Amino acid sequence: MAMVNTRKTYARPIAWAIVLVGAVLMLAPFFFTFVLATQPRDRIYQIPPPMWFGTNLMKNIHTLTDMIPYWHNLGMSFYVAVMTTVLALFFCSMAGYAFAMYEFRFKKALFTIVLGSMLLPPFLGLIPTFMLMNFIGWLDQPRALYLPAAAAAFGIFLMRQYISSAVPKELMEAARIDGCGEFRIYWNVVLPLIGPALGTLGLITFISSWNSFLQPLVIMHSPESFTVPVALRSMQSPTNTDWGAVMAGSAIAVLPLLILFALFSRRLIAGLTAGAVKG
Repeated sequence: MAMVNTRKTYARPIAWAIVLVGAVLMLAPFFFTFVLATQPRDRIYQIPPPMWFGTNLMKNIHTLTDMIPYWHNLGMSFYVAVMTTVLALFFCSMAGYAFAMYEFRFKKALFTIVLGSMLLPPFLGLIPTFMLMNFIGWLDQPRALYLPAAAAAFGIFLMRQYISSAVPKELMEAARIDGCGEFRIYWNVVLPLIGPALGTLGLITFISSWNSFLQPLVIMHSPESFTVPVALRSMQSPTNTDWGAVMAGSAIAVLPLLILFALFSRRLIAGLTAGAVKG
């Protein structure tokens, strides 16, 4: 008994120590991004590197905005991320609702195809997407970024799982008896019940779109239409990169994501775990 109590006494501090080490390792890149954003160019290359904030932030931001149209790029990233999120919430929730609540021909085969597409690496679709956007004349247009992402396989899967476990079919039958049409059932009955899953999908989609690099790199050509990751990459060269300015741009870009995650992390975890209740 004494040995069991001793193990319990040491288990909690050890667990907290592991969590603390993991948190430090996870937050260290963000911390150094903000530190280097405030340092002059010559100090960034010093060994050991600076470990605390400097006084060069405004100069780095000025250099950043002189080299690229950064605020326009930031607005482009925000516009693309918002449009991608809104469209994904609408179309993925409708598709998940159909897979969860309706019986139709080839339902299992179609859902298997959706799940199978999640196994494909995203870069495999870059060349076909470029060829399609070039054919319809959408190159260098923001809609070429958010429309192809409007019905992601993961979003459909998440919505289907959550709706299957959170929305009883008896509620739909009662709504039909009251005279509701199918779209009204979806809009007025189903959507209010799947708020946690919508919040989870919205957060994941926004962050994924905000951080996207390969597709904007291939689709967007003019500096004014670049999203932030591509714009910051355009500042880099093998021999003459102002890392202070790049880090300043990265710090500004990552700040909205940190705020979003801090505000909605509990909803993200709740939505992901709730979707796994019923297959």
